[in-house]
Amino acid sequence: MSRDLTQSELLAELEPAAETCVHRHLAMSKDWQPHDYVPWDEGRNFAMLDGVDWDPAQSRLSEVAKAAMVTNLLTEDNLPSYHREIAENFSRDGAWGTWVGRWTAEEMRHSVVIRDYLVVTRGVDPVALEQARMIHMTNGFSSGATEADVHSGAGFLHSVAYVSFQELATRVTHRNTGRVCDDPIADRMLQRIAADENLHMIFYRTMCGTALDLVPDQAIEAIARIVQNFQMPGAGMPNFRRHGVLMAKHGVYDLRQHLEEVLNPVLRQWNVFGRTDFSARGEQVRERLAAYLSDLELIRIPRFEEQRDRALARERARASAQ
Repeated sequence: MSRDLTQSELLAELEPAAETCVHRHLAMSKDWQPHDYVPWDEGRNFAMLDGVDWDPAQSRLSEVAKAAMVTNLLTEDNLPSYHREIAENFSRDGAWGTWVGRWTAEEMRHSVVIRDYLVVTRGVDPVALEQARMIHMTNGFSSGATEADVHSGAGFLHSVAYVSFQELATRVTHRNTGRVCDDPIADRMLQRIAADENLHMIFYRTMCGTALDLVPDQAIEAIARIVQNFQMPGAGMPNFRRHGVLMAKHGVYDLRQHLEEVLNPVLRQWNVFGRTDFSARGEQVRERLAAYLSDLELIRIPRFEEQRDRALARERARASAQ
């Protein structure tokens, strides 16, 4: 039975794989310019520069699209916190440092282009948006890893498992947000962002899978911990619950998508339920993970969908009565 590795040992063992993944990412990624995805000819001054301030009537977005766009943007806005988490749990040296810098630079494009689009098209209230950004970034983000986790190696494994799922969840959310915006420009912009998130997911999923081969018991503990306690990184933002409910009700991101489009594909890629290299310790964790997924599929998702369908039926009834 292999022993658990410390953080520094894990980073050293996995660095050759990280270097390979960085080279693959650079070969696959395509540079793009945020300004190319913004309809600048729709822009005009606000009142401070003798123009007109925002009014709800100016927005062409539905309430669902507004909620999804604001949630996506505020999530991307918190990049400084994510950078700090990744840099602390990875490394600033070698292939790890190269990846952290490149990933951060690519992610920054996402908040730039979404904000420019929303401000130029007057899709949402820019004052409320800025107030929410200040609150969300001041609160920051924490993966929940402790100092003991970082020293033991659980910090790295916790982080790389989390982003393997989170980047895919973000890809799904951006893609579906594009569909509800009813604007081909927004859809094209969000598809471009989703393509970035997919490549980021591939890097992290590959690294976590390599770690699972190296330290199976230690890695499955981190993976199960993430799956069973998963929260999107925007969970602490203003109105997150309200926006999340709207998005779930209207197919932007819901529990079934979380299971079928995020959790299950990643777990299959790692062959979590087919591998034979766990000790009794890892087997116990895998059994708990299987039970959690079964509960999600057989109880929690059907319950959510019943509640959602009733709520949508009430909305349709109210709309037809008006």
